[in-house]
Parts: sequence; C-alpha cells; structure tokens
Amino acid sequence: MKKIDFMLTAFRDGFQSVFGARVFSQDFLPVLAYATHECGIKHIESGGGAMFQSPIFYCNENSFSVMDSVRAAVGPDVDLQTLARGISVVALKAQPREIVKLHADLFKKHGITTIRNFDALNDAQNLVWSGKCITDAGLHHEVCVTMMELPPGCTGAHEVDFYEKTLRAILDAGVPYHSVCFKDASGTSRPQKVLETIRMARKLLGDKARIAFHSHDTAGTCVAAYQAAIEAGADQIDLSIAPVSGGTSQPDIITMWHALRGTDYTLDVDIGHIVKLEQMLKDALKDYFVPPEATCVEPLIPFFPMPGGALTANTQMLRDNGLMHKYDEVIAAMGEAVHHGGFGTSVTPVSQFYFQQAFNNVMFGPWKKIADGYGRMALGYFGRTPVAPAPEVVKLASEQLKLEPTTDHLTVIENDPKRGIKAAKAALEKEGLATSDENIFIAASCEEKGIAFLKGQGTIGVRKNVPAEKSAPAAPAGGPQAYMVNLNGRGYRVVLDGAHALVNGTSYDVDVATATNEAKPTTGASADRVGQTVSTQLPGVVLRIEKAVGASVKNGDTLLVIESMKMESALVSSVGGTVTEVRVKQGDQVEAGQVLVIIG
Repeated sequence: MKKIDFMLTAFRDGFQSVFGARVFSQDFLPVLAYATHECGIKHIESGGGAMFQSPIFYCNENSFSVMDSVRAAVGPDVDLQTLARGISVVALKAQPREIVKLHADLFKKHGITTIRNFDALNDAQNLVWSGKCITDAGLHHEVCVTMMELPPGCTGAHEVDFYEKTLRAILDAGVPYHSVCFKDASGTSRPQKVLETIRMARKLLGDKARIAFHSHDTAGTCVAAYQAAIEAGADQIDLSIAPVSGGTSQPDIITMWHALRGTDYTLDVDIGHIVKLEQMLKDALKDYFVPPEATCVEPLIPFFPMPGGALTANTQMLRDNGLMHKYDEVIAAMGEAVHHGGFGTSVTPVSQFYFQQAFNNVMFGPWKKIADGYGRMALGYFGRTPVAPAPEVVKLASEQLKLEPTTDHLTVIENDPKRGIKAAKAALEKEGLATSDENIFIAASCEEKGIAFLKGQGTIGVRKNVPAEKSAPAAPAGGPQAYMVNLNGRGYRVVLDGAHALVNGTSYDVDVATATNEAKPTTGASADRVGQTVSTQLPGVVLRIEKAVGASVKNGDTLLVIESMKMESALVSSVGGTVTEVRVKQGDQVEAGQVLVIIG
C-alpha cells in the first residue's frame, strides 16, 4: 500500500476556519504535544497567515513567543509549517523586500522549518524574492498555485490550462522551491479538475517532485477532491481533527482514514490515538463559541467562492458589529465582485477584498464606494490579475482612490516611505519602544494595532461561551457577573468583572459610577456646544484620530479613521471650521449613525 503523507492543520487553518484564529495558546499547547509525542504526527501547520496577526490583535499574545512555545511543546524533530502570502507575507498589505526577508529570517529564528508561500493573483513575480528569502534562510519553501472555481458565467481563468501556465511561469521565473502545493482555500474546485490538474503537474515536474494538495470541505466535496488528487499522484494532503474539522475547515483525519479503507492507499495512523487526540482538543476548546456556519456544508459556495478561513472571520465581524442580518445580501453581492475584479483567487488577501467590496455595495449602494484593497488590486498595486478587471471598475477605483493604474507595483512598494524598516523603527521610537527585529516586524505587519500591543494596550477578543442570566441579579459579593442586554433588538452578552467588561467576547475597560442626568463627551468641549455633527455610516473600531479638538479643518479633510470588516474607512468633514468635540478615543467601538465629531 502507498502511504499518503498529511499535514495536521488543526492548530492553524482549523483555528482560523472555525474561530477566526482567536485561540489562546495555553489552551492548545498540551494537545499539540500529545499529537506529536503520542500520536507520532511529525508535520504540523502551526502559524503564519492569520495566526500571526490574531494572537496580537485578539489574544494579547506575542506571536513570536507563541511560535517559541509551540516548538518547545513538539520538540526539535517536528516539521512546523507556516503560511505566507508572497509579497504580503503575513500582513494584508504588500511589503518591501527588506520586510519580506525579515519575515523569513525571524520565522527561522523562532522554530519554523517550512513556509508554504502563495500569491492570490498567481503572479509569479510576487513569489521570486519571497522564495529566495525563504530558501536562503535555510527553510523548506513550498511554492503554491492557488485554485478555485469561478462563479457561473465567468470564464478566462482557473481551468487546468491556466494552472499549467501559472506553474510554468513559476518555473521560468526561477523561483527556488522544494515542493509544490495546489491550494484551494474555498474548497470549490471540482474533483475532476483536481484530478487533471495534479496529473498535469506530475507530468510537468516529474516523478521525484513533491506535490501537496490543500482544500476545504465548505462545498462538501473535499474528500472526493482529495481522493482525486491522490489518484493523480499527490504525495500529501492536509487534514484536521474535530472540533475544527469539516465544514469550513479540512476533512477530519478519521474521515479520510475511513474513505481510504479498502483502497491501495493509507494514512498509516494509529486510529485509537487519533480518537483520543480529538477528545483532548474537544475538551480543550469546549468553552469556545463555535459559529454554526463553521461546521456546515454550504451548497451555494461555488457561486461566491469564500475561503473557509475568511467566511467565519467575516461572519464573526458582522456579529460583532450587529450586522449579521446583512450576511445574505453581502454574500449575494460577492459573486459580482469576483466577476469584475480580475479573477484573483479567493484567498487572503483577495478574498477579503471581494468581501469588502460586496459589503460596500450593500451598505452604500452598488459601486458607490470602492474598497481600498479591491480598488488597488484592480489598479495593479498587488500585481497582474489573471484577467483584466472590468474597465468601469478600474475607472471608479482610480477616481475614488486618486491613484493611476500601474504595471510596476514592486517599484511602488519599494518607494513607499510609509513601509519598511525605517518607517517601522520611527513608529517604535515615537512610542519609546525597543527597535528589535521582532518589534520592527510586528510594527510593519500589524501597524497601529501592533504598536498598541507593544505598548501594553492589547485587547482580548476571544469568543468564549459565557453563561448568562435571563435577568440581571443583584451585584455579586465578588467575582464576575454575566448579563444579557437587549439594545434596539440586538442581544449583547456582558460580563462585568471589576473594572473590565466582556461584551460579546471583546474586553473593555469600564468605570461604573452613579448615573446622573448630565451627558459628558468622551473628549473635547462641553456637551451643549452646537455645531455640525459628523457621524459614521459604518460600525467598527476607531483606528486613528487625525484631527484633535481645536484643529482647523476644511471640506474633505479626514477627521478620523474607522476600521470595519478589516477595512480602513475615513470619516471626512463636509464643512470647514474648527473641531469642537471628539466624542470617541482610539480603540472605541462605534455604531452606525453614531455622532463622533462636531465641527464648530
């Protein structure tokens, strides 16, 4: 029988696909140790992608420290693999060459052995430098071709001939690599196409090349796709374990073991140990909130190829902002965003660009507001899309973002003074923070929220199930107290614990005092000042305040920046005058329609 290798994805892609990567390391490290020392699993995906930013953004944990803890838990002989996004590495924005190199060097330093490296546009030029940096650092470089199924009515890419063209471009560009992965983050590729694609790759690369196939079970066809890949000659597939398997994640080891019974292939696992491993992970994660869509097959996913890891992250952000009722509309609009966007593969960051544009089309009207990432992609600032974006979208993006199309995005990135080591150092020095390589990389890839974390202002956004009373009882003598609060038809789970409140899983500092009849602005002048009010159309978090009280502004000036659905949205003044009130501070959660600034 032929042994089929597998990488265990539960501790990276599984966490991302189910929990939006919001998992405390202390909860999973003992299970990870059992997986390696008792179950004998020697290839584990353990970081990168969203699992670099999420510990910093939501767990108040340093991602490099987590990487060190993972290596200590598994020992020296396990192949620890992470995920990188070509020129974006583990950020959502493209990075200059020096940050791309720093990424590889630091990940090597902190215990990683393999980096799987992809470009969502399948632009080989975006993989040349990152591939060199990974191999020069002494790491195994697994280069990717990214896959998906186009929505019905779309043609021109994502067929076998397109993937062959992409693979040949990677080879012709001289990208150094050790293995090749065909990565379908949305799980939409038809099994027959997978069969033909892997056969093509095996013929092109030869018998000795190592080929991996990665997919998700969101469309319910992943096991069939994996069987097709194995039949065509793939050496490796990616598998997870319950409770972070199936649905938006990868198929379960036990499921795949069962599917291969009676065939010429085997996973060669001790199934009794795997059963115990799954129970351990279930116990470890029993308090975490599992969104219902995470464990479901979505038959309509081929019409809007949303990756498993992005689907739950987006639905959770909609929940956080009280917008889950808009989900069906946004998803319905996503197919059109894909259709007009140039057919970049629906994988981070492009999947987020598609969702953000669909979100804007629902919230502001079709194509009234071009999302920054989507617009930059259409204009060429991430590389060349598989097909040309719709001309009308390019025109709108150029007008709204005030950018001209480019065919030289790599030069633009290198010449951007806001990116790179010098800019990251300046941001750290401004806050009196150490300029270690790790801090520089965090500042470059996580920006304002990374700086806030390094300043000790990190927040907790891990969603755990908290029992709550139907009605608020008297204040407890000690310890936290849970409440269910209904505000304008929306339910909020609030846990009060001293000077902290956990609201739907997000932590806030609070100051509970006797109520009065007087309203008090968060910052600025007196509450009875009269002027032009400026409110936000989107809910979200205040990322930056650009104009303080007393600042002179003119029509069109940016007053502050809201982060909503991983987008930065500027709140601009429609009048000239002087800022008399700023009713929020950095990090505040705001609701749609809330007045944030007053111009006198």
